[in-house]
Order: sequence, then structure tokens, then C-alpha cells
Amino acid sequence: MKRPIRRAALVPTLIASVSTLIASVSILIAPALLAAGAARAQQAPAKMTIATGVDPSFAPFYVAKEAGIFSRNGLDVQVNTGPSGSAMVAFLIGNQINAAYGAEQAGVSAHAVDDNVVVVADGTELKRWISIVGSAAVPDLAALKGKTIGIARGTGSETFWLAAIKAKGLDPADYRVVNVEAPEMVAALERGNIDAFAVWEPWPTRAIGAVKGAKVLLTNEGIINVRNFVYMNRGWATKNPDASRRFVTSLVEAADRIKADPGASVAMVAKFLKQPPALVGELMPKVDYTMNLSGGTLANIAVAIDHLKGAGKLTKPVQPAEMIMPELMREVRPAAVALGN
Repeated sequence: MKRPIRRAALVPTLIASVSTLIASVSILIAPALLAAGAARAQQAPAKMTIATGVDPSFAPFYVAKEAGIFSRNGLDVQVNTGPSGSAMVAFLIGNQINAAYGAEQAGVSAHAVDDNVVVVADGTELKRWISIVGSAAVPDLAALKGKTIGIARGTGSETFWLAAIKAKGLDPADYRVVNVEAPEMVAALERGNIDAFAVWEPWPTRAIGAVKGAKVLLTNEGIINVRNFVYMNRGWATKNPDASRRFVTSLVEAADRIKADPGASVAMVAKFLKQPPALVGELMPKVDYTMNLSGGTLANIAVAIDHLKGAGKLTKPVQPAEMIMPELMREVRPAAVALGN
């Protein structure tokens, strides 16, 4: 006769088996969960390629790189340099690079070709930075009449020259203007290919040191405060909002670092540019590293639009406000955005 199965006796056995199974599964799953967490924690930094010129007015790019600010914000940034910041802005067209640092005219020209080229920050205000430098044969501004002057077309060099002509009531037809890239101006003045040039530092200071009799004929102070803007490709920024926010955060931190510790910042800029620290230390106090967006931002863009229109170089109508992408700066530092002022 078969004995009846005692279900009560089986319960402890079943519970023990289930507990053993759960423990076994937990042992298998736990390492996988830990590995996934570690992978997230060690996620590769977002890669960016940015570009600008070779002069201390673009210091926030260099300091963010040299001080490790980009890295701390989870970015792997390659900084490319060219003959001028403005020359590099054009590479934002078609997203060949993700961000650039250059003057007003370059941004307006690029935006007219590709409206994805936008301003995300007003990076540098060049209050005492651009000069007209004359040779020994040109003692003053009046003597420049009828002479040859070198201008870097489509950059802050041209913006300043046109503003100076207007401010001084001069006739543009009285001057022979030729296109010369900024790094070539000192040599061109020394050879006598040009009688003067209008450009940003460090070239005026270098010319005075290298060319006998060279002198500053006029500075931009009181005529126009040329600005260098941080531009991004809006399409890339929209698709990569987190990386874009961390990029702008890095630049704000770099600008703060420059103001808080100018000595260390000069050393980093000199190292990046491979320029003498004494020269960099003389030049950096001539500009303000602003990292904001203001009514002045819009005003300078409007001036650049007018200059390009007047020269017949604007391929389509551009409105200043449509060139601004304020969302990133508003997220990073809201108090720095005052486009109505």
C-alpha cells in the first residue's frame, strides 16, 4: 500500500531549492551589472574638432585645452589653428569642424552660405587690439593717402579699416587696398610691398620690433570694439546637446580662470602658441574675455552686415538675431545673456 505524499514536508525542500537557484542567478547577474556600470562610468569622452587663429585673443580655447578643462567636462577636443580665427570659421560650413573662434565678418559670410553657422557666445572684446601700422615713410595717418595698405579681407582687419575710414571721414578711393594674410603683413611691410597694414595683435607689436621706423598710426580704441565670437554648427549642436553644453561650460570656466589667475593663463597661452611669455603677458590685458551674449553682440553683427552689403559681398540677406543661438549660454550661465541690452 502506497504511502500518501505529505505536501507539507515538501515545502521546506522547495523553498531551499528556489533560494539556491536565486542565489546562483544573482551570482551570475551581479558581475554583469557591475561591468555595465563600470562601462558607463568609463564612457569615452565626446570628440570635438574646433579651430581658430594663433593669437592670445582666442585664449579661452587654449586655456580650456592646456588646463584640462575640456577633459574634466568629458570632452576630447582637438584644437586646430590657421592663419586667422576668421579663416577657420568657414570650416563650420557643412560641419567640417564643430566650433570656431573668429570675428564678425567671417561669421556673417559663413552664415549667408550655411545658416547652421551661429554664434553661441561673445568670446572676446578687442578694445585696444587692432592698429593701422605704417612704415618709416608714413609718419602719420594723413601721409597714408595714396599709399598701399594691407588688409586681411573678411576679417576683423577689414571691419576695423572700414570703420576707421568712416570715423575719420576719409575717402576709400584715396587708398590702394590689397589682400594680405595677417602672418604675412610684417614681412610685406619690411620688403616695401605695402606702406601700412591694419590688423590685430601680435602683428603690430612684432612689426614695431622688427621693422625700422614702423609705428602705430591709429588704434581701434574709440572707433570700434571689434569682437571675436564663438561659433558652432547648429546642426551638430542640436544633435549633440549634452556635448555642446559641456563645451560652452568649458569656455565659461576658461574665461573665469583667465580673470582669476592671469599669470598661469599667460603661461598656458604662451606654451600653446609657442610664443614668448613676455609678449603674451603684454597682449592679453588689452582684451576682455567676456563669454556672454548682449546687445553689443547684435550691434557688432549689424555693423559687419552693413560692411559686407556695402562691399557687395553678402550673398543673401542676414538678420543679426537669426545668427544667435542663445540656448546653450542660457543653460550654462543665464545671467550672461542680455540680448535686449
